Amino acid sequence: MTHKVHPFIFRIGQTTNWKSRWFSMKNYQEYLREDTGIREWLMKKLKTSHVSDINIERSPNVMNIIIRTARPGILIGRGGEGSQKLKKEIEKKIISIWKTIPLRRRPSLPKREIKITIEDIKSPNTNAAVMAQNIADELEKRIPFRRAMKQALEKVSSQKEVKGVKISISGRLDGSEMARYEWLKSGRIPLQTIRADLDFGQREALTKYGIIGVKVWIYKGDVFEKVEGRK
Repeated sequence: MTHKVHPFIFRIGQTTNWKSRWFSMKNYQEYLREDTGIREWLMKKLKTSHVSDINIERSPNVMNIIIRTARPGILIGRGGEGSQKLKKEIEKKIISIWKTIPLRRRPSLPKREIKITIEDIKSPNTNAAVMAQNIADELEKRIPFRRAMKQALEKVSSQKEVKGVKISISGRLDGSEMARYEWLKSGRIPLQTIRADLDFGQREALTKYGIIGVKVWIYKGDVFEKVEGRK
C-alpha cells in the first residue's frame, strides 16, 4: 500500500530548504523544543497576518526568527512598534518553553540576542500557505465552499509562473451530517517528481459545524539546480 508523504520532506536541498538552520553540539534537544514551540505559538498568534512559514537561524550569540508574511505592515506596526512588542513576547515565550524542560536535565538559558526579520511575500497568489489561509478565512465567514475553492483556483491559475494547482477541503462541508472530501484541480501536480518546484500549504477553518481542513498544492515548474533558500 502507498503512504502519503509531505511534499517538502524529500525535496529538502532540491527545491526547499530547512526551516531550522543551525547546529549544536550540546543543547540540540532543547533548541529543537524551542524552535517547535516558537513556531507553533507564532502561527496561532499571527493567524490574521497570513504567515506563510517561520524560519529560525542561530549563531553563537544571535537567534534570528524570519517570518514570511503577506501582510508585513500588520506585524511591523507604526514605527516598528509591532515588531518590538512581538520580540518581547517571544522572549517571554522562550523562558516559558525552557521551564517545561525537567529541572534535573535543564541547562542554563543561553544569553543571546533575539532578532526578528519580517519578509514580504511579493506574490501571495502563488504561495500555497497564504491561499489556504484565504480559503479558511472565507469558510469561517460562511461563504459556500465551492465558491471559495473556485475563486482561489482562478486566482492562482491566472498567475503566469503557475503550471498547476490543486485545492482540497475536508470536513462537515456546508453543515452536512457526514464529513466528506472535495477537491478541484487545474494543470499538473507532479507529486513524485523530486525536482518539481511544488509549494504546499494547509490550514484549518474553525466553523460552527467543526473544523474544516484546507490543503493547497501549487506547481511552478521544475528546478534543475539546488537552492540555498526558498523565496
